[in-house]
Amino acid sequence: MPVIALAEAIARHVQDGASIALEGFTHLIPFAAGHEIIRQRRRGLHLIRMTPDLIHDQMIGAGCATSLTFSWGGNPGVGSLYRLRDAIEKGWPQPLAVTERTHAQMAVAYQAGASGLPFGLLRHYAPTDLDRAAAAPAAELRCPFTGANLLAIPALNPDVTIIHAQAVDAGGNVLIRGITGAAREAALAARTLLVTVEAQVERFGADLNAVVLPAWMITAVSVVAGGAHPSYAAGCYERDNRFYVAWDDIARERATFTRWLDEHIHGSRDHAQLLQRLGVAA
Repeated sequence: MPVIALAEAIARHVQDGASIALEGFTHLIPFAAGHEIIRQRRRGLHLIRMTPDLIHDQMIGAGCATSLTFSWGGNPGVGSLYRLRDAIEKGWPQPLAVTERTHAQMAVAYQAGASGLPFGLLRHYAPTDLDRAAAAPAAELRCPFTGANLLAIPALNPDVTIIHAQAVDAGGNVLIRGITGAAREAALAARTLLVTVEAQVERFGADLNAVVLPAWMITAVSVVAGGAHPSYAAGCYERDNRFYVAWDDIARERATFTRWLDEHIHGSRDHAQLLQRLGVAA
């Protein structure tokens, strides 16, 4: 498991047309990796994420994606993701096919993928529009043992999963502390796993409820301090709530978004320079 520069990791392992999961729930969102994908102008991606957050709004607006599998698309605490809406409603910068799930459905889809199963199962209490409208629709089943109504969700096996974490040790093992969301399941379901971390250390202590990903399952690790900004990394830094609020105005119109993208993403050689431009200490 090599420790390599993020730009090299993306160049080697993220190809046009790939399915890419960028997971991390409320914190540890891999913004640095998403920005590097934008810089390298990847196209035709199938983006996968529980709560797209600002990172997928940026990647969609930058023209990276042609499809999206997600649960709940919004700017946390603020409102709409305008680049996501513009792609769905008006096909800008290109049409976007969407499969919307609930959080629970995304979780069981990742679990199924991690387990080598073709689909995951949930109890099904009543039909919803989500079951019918998705590009990859769910299917109603009846339990052969109890007769209970079930809903089958197609498994998710991303070509590449990218996550952010707190540390990698000398043996190449990765530590995730705090809320894990579906990061572990998305990592296990992927064909290729890329990890960005806050720091490389000789050894770490895994706190109660921490997750340790063993080196053998990781394709590459990149050390990127502040790599989750503007989301937070538990124990390292807080969420930049001012940026989340500011994003509502930045992303609302195509022109302001495009200026921001050109200045801050394409105009920065890497995440460290981007944080300098934003006035954020890594």
